[in-house]
Amino acid sequence: MRKADLVNAIAEKTGVPKVDVLVTLETFFKEVKSSLSEGENVYIRGFGSFVIKKRAKKIGRHIKKNMAIEIPEHFIPSFKPAKVFVEQVKGNVTELPSEESDD
Repeated sequence: MRKADLVNAIAEKTGVPKVDVLVTLETFFKEVKSSLSEGENVYIRGFGSFVIKKRAKKIGRHIKKNMAIEIPEHFIPSFKPAKVFVEQVKGNVTELPSEESDD
């Protein structure tokens, strides 16, 4: 499901115009990004948590130059689903759907 499909599904189920649904979704995404960039985690009960994870400093390899490079510690966004969410997916999904290509 893509963002457009999600907007269509929400608009159909709620009766809210697609434009309003799109604005709401975009605002949600912006707020999550803004909160995470400020170091604040976002918790949505029954759905999951958008959290910041710290990646430790490590040594990587530049393959073309065959050199070791230092990758400094950094922070990445991560999503941790709620137990209810995980259980619902476990109970309903029996096989993965085939991937649709954009080509």
